[in-house]
Amino acid sequence: MNRNAHIIIAEPTDIIFEGLAAIFLKSALKLYVTKAKTLDEVQQLYTKRKADLVIISPSLVQNKVKQFNTLRKQFEHPPWVALVYAYYEPQLLSLFDATIAISETPEMIVATINKILDNEPKEQSQDVLSDREIDVLKLLASGLANKEIADKLNISINTVITHRKNISQKTGIKSLSGLTIYAVVQKFVSLETLSE
Repeated sequence: MNRNAHIIIAEPTDIIFEGLAAIFLKSALKLYVTKAKTLDEVQQLYTKRKADLVIISPSLVQNKVKQFNTLRKQFEHPPWVALVYAYYEPQLLSLFDATIAISETPEMIVATINKILDNEPKEQSQDVLSDREIDVLKLLASGLANKEIADKLNISINTVITHRKNISQKTGIKSLSGLTIYAVVQKFVSLETLSE
């Protein structure tokens, strides 16, 4: 990314905003970051200066879905990225173009933001993963260990490990909890299936 980008971070917690801003400052990205604590502030900031990206805590949207959807229609251009650091219903997360988790490494967060700003796909689409990788991801999300997955799919443990590495590489998500959230958001598994 060669141009300067304007990012609005809508986050009510100062320490999380400061941490994310520090990650961007240390990166090679050329970013101008502004802070909002409410959806109304996002609207005011965007009206003053268009943003290339809005990173927003789903907690600000949770009880204001109608206002959020109105903002998205009003300001179509910027991708809206959920900053996830707690459990949120998949229906809420599906309102966003992409998600980043607070548990991700700074490098992963910067890579995700860079991809979004370079106009790569806003969401990982289902065809990014092979059918077998999706099978492995579903079983991972349901809590099975590598050996159990290997037995269930009639493949070796080494093949399961290779699939897990490929899934992590393609999605940019390393943690099992992050992969589980990804599987739910992408509708590979449902919460009902996971709770069984």
